[in-house]
Amino acid sequence: MSAAMRSRTPDRLCAEAVELAREAAAEAAHPGTVGEHVGAIAEGDRVVTHFFESAEAGYRGWRWAVTVTRASRAKIVTLAETVLLPGPDALLAPEWVPWSERLRPGDMGPGDLLPTEADDLRLEPGYSGEDIPPPNSAVSEEMQQLAAVEEADVTAGPPSAQSAVPRTGTIAALAEELGMRRARVLSRYGLHVAADRWDEAYGAKSSMAQAAPGTCVTCGFLMPLAGSLKQAFGVCANEFSPADGRVVSLAYGCGAHSEAAVMPKPPRPAAPVVDETVVEPMPLHPDRTGGSVEPDAPAEELGHS
Repeated sequence: MSAAMRSRTPDRLCAEAVELAREAAAEAAHPGTVGEHVGAIAEGDRVVTHFFESAEAGYRGWRWAVTVTRASRAKIVTLAETVLLPGPDALLAPEWVPWSERLRPGDMGPGDLLPTEADDLRLEPGYSGEDIPPPNSAVSEEMQQLAAVEEADVTAGPPSAQSAVPRTGTIAALAEELGMRRARVLSRYGLHVAADRWDEAYGAKSSMAQAAPGTCVTCGFLMPLAGSLKQAFGVCANEFSPADGRVVSLAYGCGAHSEAAVMPKPPRPAAPVVDETVVEPMPLHPDRTGGSVEPDAPAEELGHS
């Protein structure tokens, strides 16, 4: 109903039919669960809805809404509808969310299957085009006609021979030979979503990276990725790092950086003050040419008396 219709004055006879509405609510509800009359509103011409408090367990704030009406120029009020409705402060269940939006990382367990939608924005076709053999293929239509003219059969023969016919003319076979036969691959949107998620967990803005002595781009434990993501991410191979085995941004860093605390070289010992490895000769007689002994003085033996 519009606001204009609800704002009109309720019909007098319908507004006075409170007991009729209460009996209808009591008949629909469990015994003793219909509470006080809390008001009435006009739904239209000679149509009024009465509200009663509900004491049903688990329905806090809900109200029984009983709609009554009467015909034009009639004085008898009749019952139209009885329903249990939530009030302004009713306890309601949360809005339903599809399972695909409720699922969070880490919810998957052993044996669980997570189907992927056909139009998932994170994926795009892995190979495109029709599986039509090119003109120079051994199984193309042109080559079959040429083989028929030359009386050479490249496809017919016993079943064992037919199974050995090469399928290099199909795009799927070529992709399989190169190891790239995947029905779908990551789209640019899928790459960006993954990059944002990884950068949030192990990126430059994390508290660990802010206190790190260096970034992963200069760390010897970083293993680069393949593809376009190798320009921004790698895998940590340091068992002592909090990101061991994780995809990390090149701008991430931690205290286990390979060059964070390089062991210093052993110190070089200083030259000894007393060199005990050198023998210094000690004369037994004083030098007569040194000036401290007279040339004609008798020689004195040095040693113990």
